[in-house]
Amino acid sequence: MIGKIVLTGAAGRLGGMCRKPLAAMCKTLVSSDIVDRLDDLAENETYQKADIGQFDDMLALIEGAEMVVHFGSIADEAPWEKILYSNTLSAYNVWESAHRHNVRRIVYASSIHAVGMYPKHQNIGVDVRHRPDTFYGLAKCFTEDLASLYWDKRGLETVAMRILSATEKPGNSRALGTWLSDDDTVQLVEKSVSAPTTGFTIVYGVSNNDRAGVDNSGAAALGFRPKDNAEDFADVILANAPPQDNQNPEDMCHGGPFAVVPLGESGVEMIRKRSIKT
Repeated sequence: MIGKIVLTGAAGRLGGMCRKPLAAMCKTLVSSDIVDRLDDLAENETYQKADIGQFDDMLALIEGAEMVVHFGSIADEAPWEKILYSNTLSAYNVWESAHRHNVRRIVYASSIHAVGMYPKHQNIGVDVRHRPDTFYGLAKCFTEDLASLYWDKRGLETVAMRILSATEKPGNSRALGTWLSDDDTVQLVEKSVSAPTTGFTIVYGVSNNDRAGVDNSGAAALGFRPKDNAEDFADVILANAPPQDNQNPEDMCHGGPFAVVPLGESGVEMIRKRSIKT
């Protein structure tokens, strides 16, 4: 059993979903975020409020940890100054603090938006060059490269999970290829933590979808075997989906709506406004 795991972003949906499974894998789980408290702590779980953009906070938080599961950051496109603080500077704070405390591995919530401008008809693996669709995606590129550097120069392992569409159910035609179910999310995190060795590894966070546009065969080395398939929802989704436009990057790129959102503006808010209009 792992000694101590630190979980950042524990108040978010995905981080929160992983709290109990991670607590079952270790002697001590320290969950962290910027909220004042978390409810329903496991018996071996404590909560420590910390700002990932502050180096001293991360240095204190990570002390004694064997592994860090890093979900903390802005999970949307935002102005560069906010991304720089919460998604880029914070990455250095986490990896450098982990190095100083001899952490063995970081499991990192990266994103498809690191390669979001690739066309969907191109089935991409983990070896394609970065091609971000937003400042948010650019920060994911930086963190993946930082993690690679810390493995090559300092022996700190990282599993970078390029998460696609992590939702309870697939909600649109794009998600028929990009859906990552809740159960498969938890499984991917568990396998990334429990794998005997990983070095620096990139995997895609995607379920076993018939229409997946990424090559995730390398994830098998972690023991990841996704069980859910968005095709189960295809008939209903396609019956109600609007026609796709082959001239629209939103329809044609892996990043979906983030391929067209203006830099620095919220992609989540753009999608919300559309849903109100319809």
